[in-house]
Order: sequence, then C-alpha cells, then structure tokens
Amino acid sequence: MTEQTYHVTGMSCAHCAAALTEEVSSVPGVESVQVDVETGRVVVGGTAVDDGAVRAAVDEAGYAVA
Repeated sequence: MTEQTYHVTGMSCAHCAAALTEEVSSVPGVESVQVDVETGRVVVGGTAVDDGAVRAAVDEAGYAVA
C-alpha cells in the first residue's frame, strides 16, 4: 500500500471531514483516508490509486486540492 498526501481547502468541521472521507473512499483502490481538518491535510492510502480520481472526488465533495 502506498500513501499520498493532499492539502485540501474549504474544510471547517467534522462534518466536512466525514463528507470528504466518504467521497474519497469510493475511489477504486483507496483503502484508507485520514483527514486533519485543522491543517487541511488528507492522507490517502491504497493500491494503484488514480491521483486524478482522488482530486475529482475532493472536488465532488465540495472542496479543492491546493
């Protein structure tokens, strides 16, 4: 399993983290999602995860990758 770290803007609460986790978890190959709302750090772990698909999932959840 590999991990990729993203900086996501627009999150402000636990609900934001839950919504983002749900959306990113649906990307094929994603096995784990760790969200830190305070820093905007999102760590995605998995096998053969498509970076573009993760970025699209973040966008779909209503946030942006910085």
